[in-house]
Amino acid sequence: MTRNGGRQATPAPVSGSAGMELREAHFPGRAPIDAYGNGGFRFAGMSHRGSLMCLPSGIYAWNAPRFADLSLEAFARVLAEHEAIEVLLVGAGRDIALLKPDWREAFRGRSIFADSMTTGAAVRTFNVMLSEERAVAAALIAVD
Repeated sequence: MTRNGGRQATPAPVSGSAGMELREAHFPGRAPIDAYGNGGFRFAGMSHRGSLMCLPSGIYAWNAPRFADLSLEAFARVLAEHEAIEVLLVGAGRDIALLKPDWREAFRGRSIFADSMTTGAAVRTFNVMLSEERAVAAALIAVD
């Protein structure tokens, strides 16, 4: 991805074919979310179309178009980084949606307090907690 396309990321290989290597979008650091809407987010002077997962290891593209379609597997990165996360904010889109009981149990079993809210509320809360240098992560579904 390049600035010309509106995005810049440090890529991580995910697959390749015919000599072409596809890379997963990844920003290697923590950054506040500057704006959201129109199907994406702005952060660190870049823009990203689609949902995001903001973790201690960086900001990742997240294949999560709708909250209702998610399963616990969608949070595999969060669970893998649980030792560095105290709070997980789940931005469920325009509407509030409750976390499924098995998700809550999986997060709680790894000492993560998880809460769902609208994406806007999750972005604002994430930015405040990040500025306080808290161990926060966010899974944010893009809104139009």
